[in-house]
Amino acid sequence: MKKLIVASNNNDKIKEIKEMLLQFPFEVLSLKEANLNIDVEETGSTFMDNAEIKASEIFKIASGDMVLADDSGLSVESLDGAPGVFSARFAGEHGDTDANNEKLLYLLDGEKEEERKAKFICAMVLIINEDEIVKVQGEVEGIITAEFRGEEGFGYDPLFYVLECSKTFAQMSAEEKNSVSHRGRALDKLKSELEKLI
Repeated sequence: MKKLIVASNNNDKIKEIKEMLLQFPFEVLSLKEANLNIDVEETGSTFMDNAEIKASEIFKIASGDMVLADDSGLSVESLDGAPGVFSARFAGEHGDTDANNEKLLYLLDGEKEEERKAKFICAMVLIINEDEIVKVQGEVEGIITAEFRGEEGFGYDPLFYVLECSKTFAQMSAEEKNSVSHRGRALDKLKSELEKLI
């Protein structure tokens, strides 16, 4: 069976991607599952830049397997797009979700709803081989709540309220979130491209 290596060890992200690519005849693996111990430095200025950097670096050592990399994060309008590409390390330490959320709440403290507009962005790059590279991007708009809502999801999910659903990501089931999320929308575009190629 063909293998697709996801350039990540984020278990939540891997789980979402595996669920959404079940229909395809390849095995989806995290870096750890593929026995690749590499930490690619994200030096790009956009989500797409970072996704391309990660995909190409992993592809060089992936022994002919397909590689999928994504970079995603939160962009708050009134914060000039921050946290942006620094979403995972907004408060300093990479992956400190609690600190990141607290910083976001602090910066938006007392702001009205129109100052709390935000969007989640997910850029994905899939390298099938040296000649076939697919790039897609998905977005979902919402607002940042003034308090945590919900127990599901990860990252900024308890603060990201999707108006069309009247819920935060953390109040949604996995299926609900995947149907409207930035990653879900990017994966839908990716699946359409894969269906043409595979």
